[in-house]
Amino acid sequence: MAKIITIAIPKGGVGKTTTAVNLAASFAVLEKRVLLIDTDPFGACGMSLGFTQEKTKGGLYEVFSFIHSMAQVIHHTELAYLDFIPTNITSQQAEERITRLSENRTLLKNILRTITPQYDYVIIDTPPILRGLTTNALSCSDSVLIPIKPGHFSLEGIEKLFKYFEWIQEVANRNLEIEGILQTMYEPHTKVTEITDRELQLRFRKYLLKTIIPKNTQLTESSFYGKPAILFNASSKGTLAYLELARELAEKHKEAAQLQNPVTVQIPAPIKNEQV
Repeated sequence: MAKIITIAIPKGGVGKTTTAVNLAASFAVLEKRVLLIDTDPFGACGMSLGFTQEKTKGGLYEVFSFIHSMAQVIHHTELAYLDFIPTNITSQQAEERITRLSENRTLLKNILRTITPQYDYVIIDTPPILRGLTTNALSCSDSVLIPIKPGHFSLEGIEKLFKYFEWIQEVANRNLEIEGILQTMYEPHTKVTEITDRELQLRFRKYLLKTIIPKNTQLTESSFYGKPAILFNASSKGTLAYLELARELAEKHKEAAQLQNPVTVQIPAPIKNEQV
């Protein structure tokens, strides 16, 4: 069964979509079967993977409207192990409709059950708001990954998300966990970064991931070409950082699985000495 990770924070411009796309691509490079789902009506994940309107055969909108099944809107990408489902919102009316439909917070959870056995990971990108499709995403997820760009507003976004996280646990998904806080667009030796680092250590140390994503123009440029960074410049600092993040999370999940399912070693019974 796939591990479902939602990327969420109620703050735009922190690298949420960049993280969703490039973490999914990095897992795929590590030969993990990955499904990336875009729940943001803006559709940035699709643009980052080169899926223009002409190349899109349907998405969450059609699934939520019971026009297509999830299997029918899966799009194969340039990476063999990475599949993608867009939102496919093409009008204001469609956005309003999917917003109303997403008030049923278990809708995505029920629909996903049909396809999760095919994957090792499901990565869900969310809009920068804490309701509707974000609630659907968190209600069906195993964990939430929180990207944060150095700055005061990002810190406040974490506080807001944590309160929302507790509400989701109470009403919809008691098993939801914090995957970790990921520092993105990181610029060392600046005052803002120093203050953010200090606050993160004081308030959220146990959630901080080891991997840090540096500020890197290659990550931004790759989206213009409709490619994840690994297919645009495999040796860039941003690409390597997301590969390291995928390795860190994969190792963390492997260790957690071993603790839940410890290997039992059977000790053979002692051989009895028989008298001839």
